[in-house]
Amino acid sequence: MSKFTFAFDSTETPEHDRLGGKCTSLAIMTSAGMPVPPGFAVTTDAFDAVMNQTTLRDHIAKHLAGLDPNDVVDVDTRAAHIRELIMTQEVPDDVREATISAYNALMELCGGEVPVAVRSSATAEDLPDASFAGQQDTYLWIVGLEPVLQKIRECWASLYTARAITYRMANNIPDEGLSMAVAVQKMVNARTSGVAMTIDPSNGDKSKIVVDASWGLGEMVVSGEVTPDNFVIDKVMMHVVKRTISDKHEELVPSGHGTVVRKEVDDQRRNTQCLSDDELMLVAALAKAAHKHYGTVQDIEWAIDADLPAGANVLLLQSRPETVWSQKKQEVKITSTGSGIEAITKSLMAQIGDRTK
Repeated sequence: MSKFTFAFDSTETPEHDRLGGKCTSLAIMTSAGMPVPPGFAVTTDAFDAVMNQTTLRDHIAKHLAGLDPNDVVDVDTRAAHIRELIMTQEVPDDVREATISAYNALMELCGGEVPVAVRSSATAEDLPDASFAGQQDTYLWIVGLEPVLQKIRECWASLYTARAITYRMANNIPDEGLSMAVAVQKMVNARTSGVAMTIDPSNGDKSKIVVDASWGLGEMVVSGEVTPDNFVIDKVMMHVVKRTISDKHEELVPSGHGTVVRKEVDDQRRNTQCLSDDELMLVAALAKAAHKHYGTVQDIEWAIDADLPAGANVLLLQSRPETVWSQKKQEVKITSTGSGIEAITKSLMAQIGDRTK
């Protein structure tokens, strides 16, 4: 592939500056043998080629100069104008040709034209001290070359939404040198999906894995639009210590026309556990493997593909560092009312923390 694209299964070493947080993680997980859907990155070289061919960066800097993040109307106005500049900027021929070549290679690998997810991967996202989850755009069930090319451009522009701009300002993240890669990845036909953390986010207990799960695509879990089933799992013994089954009233599903739609969950499923205990343990094991691979607490997104057989249907969509408890310097006291092996396990985990995964 050219410098403008990078296959996730490439033998080259992924570089964060070229791939951004999300794509770097996907490439690393693929090379580690984790079950990641195939895809490729449109690298930051492509974004930079678009931005640098004219004085676009200078125009953006002028629009951001003197911006008051508390002036919502002004932020929205300036952000919209910057996105319009990016959306109308001409894409160099070599960038377009490289992207088309990578897309065609992915379709050949998948045995024909299949839907893809197009997701932003900024160089500042998924850093240990900041989480950009939801800051830039994700597009699901995109079918066909031209729609994919359009969504790549929209991902580039999403680097300058009002929300992204104010988030960077609030976290003292400079715009100088900021760039954007884009992930293009085979879409998972998710029966169930969600997130998992290799820490209990409610109290910082590193001896636990916490899994949130709901029907359909996971964006409604990530955005908080649905209350998911919640499971707390002992990280060493790998058994469920607490489960909460929620009223999952709505799901996000493919329409069959290259889009996704909200659908009311039928009465039989809405209060039913949305994955089997065997699948739950596979999700927990996947989170634990990601934690071990990266050597730090992870926040993963996962899905169960309805088209794949049991045992091979749990897929890893993303893994990033947890950013709340990892920043707390104080030790978290692990409380336990258990006895025997459970109490011993918790005592050990309190002492060794991250070293036992």
